[in-house]
Amino acid sequence: MPNSINQPLIQARRLTKVYPLGETGVVGLDNIDLDISAGELVVLKGNSGSGKSTLLALLAGLDQPTGGELLVADQDLKQATPAQLTRYRREVVGMVFQSFNLLPTLTVVENVSLPALLAGGRRATVEAKARQLLTWLDLTPRLHHLPAQLSGGEMQRTAIARALINEPRIILADEPTGNLDTRNGKTVMELLGGLNRRLGTTVIIATHSDLADPFATTGFRLKDGAITERLCTD
Repeated sequence: MPNSINQPLIQARRLTKVYPLGETGVVGLDNIDLDISAGELVVLKGNSGSGKSTLLALLAGLDQPTGGELLVADQDLKQATPAQLTRYRREVVGMVFQSFNLLPTLTVVENVSLPALLAGGRRATVEAKARQLLTWLDLTPRLHHLPAQLSGGEMQRTAIARALINEPRIILADEPTGNLDTRNGKTVMELLGGLNRRLGTTVIIATHSDLADPFATTGFRLKDGAITERLCTD
């Protein structure tokens, strides 16, 4: 569903996440207000425990807020049912993780195809699209390799292809260069930057690295679950 005119693609108000632990709990996010427009490339900075990964998990529909409001692509993620969240994860967002999260028994083309097959796509159509993405990412020679036969950079490019297979409006990347050397890290950031610039895909990257900064349109620094600074990077 298209966004209302002039409404941000992502809108958070007093967004809070508290993890149960003992009598008080642990605050993951503390009353965050956030607007992100369609087509932005956003970097989230902050030390471990600052709330970056918690925010991405909420935006991905992998977890739900304890309090406040979270609207993404006109969908209320705080009130969403499990079925609605499943559909949201399939249709709206694509995830890229530091640890790649590829299934070890599936080939590259099978890993990339899986989300679209789970969404009900026809195998022949899905695999043709997967091959196109993998060709674009210079992975044609690796189509039938298992993840264990790939380099770190190849695994992350496979993960990016998998995130793109359902044509999501938003790519969420959690420390996508954390397990890569500098050269492969730059390649991955260039790919994410290219997606943003050429296709208009909204990209949100949680990272300790500065490699994404040249591609970012804006950024936020988090500490102890709160936004402490807006980073003007563009």
